[in-house]
Amino acid sequence: MGEPMEPEPLIFAGLTLDRPHLMAVVNVTPDSFSDGGDFLDTSVAIAHGKSLIADGADILDIGGESTRPGANPISIDEECVRVIPVIEGLVGEGALISIDTRHAEVMQRAIKAGASIVNDVTALTHDPDSAQVCLDTGVDVVLMHMQGNPQTMQDNPTYDDAALDILNYMGERILVLEAMGIMRAKIAIDPGIGFGKNLDHNLQILSGIDAFHALGVPLLLGVSRKSFITKIDQDVPPKDRVAGSIAAAIAGWDRGVQIFRVHDVAETRQALAVWQAIEGSEDY
Repeated sequence: MGEPMEPEPLIFAGLTLDRPHLMAVVNVTPDSFSDGGDFLDTSVAIAHGKSLIADGADILDIGGESTRPGANPISIDEECVRVIPVIEGLVGEGALISIDTRHAEVMQRAIKAGASIVNDVTALTHDPDSAQVCLDTGVDVVLMHMQGNPQTMQDNPTYDDAALDILNYMGERILVLEAMGIMRAKIAIDPGIGFGKNLDHNLQILSGIDAFHALGVPLLLGVSRKSFITKIDQDVPPKDRVAGSIAAAIAGWDRGVQIFRVHDVAETRQALAVWQAIEGSEDY
């Protein structure tokens, strides 16, 4: 008998996921936990997006409403004022555009401006019209898990088994969306590190994330600069958490994660390339 054939790599938003793909964060906000206010100006945000593409970003994830712990909501009009000009300025620059929002109207306007991916921290549950927008427009969707809402999610997060509970939740969400017509091939999932999870929950998810492959969809991991790193090591500002972020990303790639949502594109790309070369991959 011959050697067993390797499974075909999954495809998401036209990207063949046979190597790590990087979704770069572009926060057009005054209050995001890591870089709030740095890119609130449209021209600065566009320049930053182009720099991230030059560093190797495959996707730009553009968001105008912070969903960090304790963040307050903003109006849909304000969110659109922040993100739409940035999307328009970055379409066609060499990376796919993702809109990071939980509001159907923002999704609609962003898709019209050129976004081809919707990244929703509520897995399309916050706005009753969001799933229909994604179905009607045919965009690809990232479903993220969050327990609670940004104002309260870190008060007392509770699970029976964090990884298993989230796996089951994501399986249910995928079935609901399939039933309304959104194909599984259009969906990726993000377990939502730091969104309604304590340190133990985050570590359970990271160590057991390979179990999520059972859902048959791409896995996206967002660990970049997050506070769980400071609970393991020293309490340092977000921009000083790059090494911990990369360590978690490498652990994720080793467990089959295909897409990484990151602030530090060049550093993450280099680290993952070296890891792949050491492991003998030809795709670095």
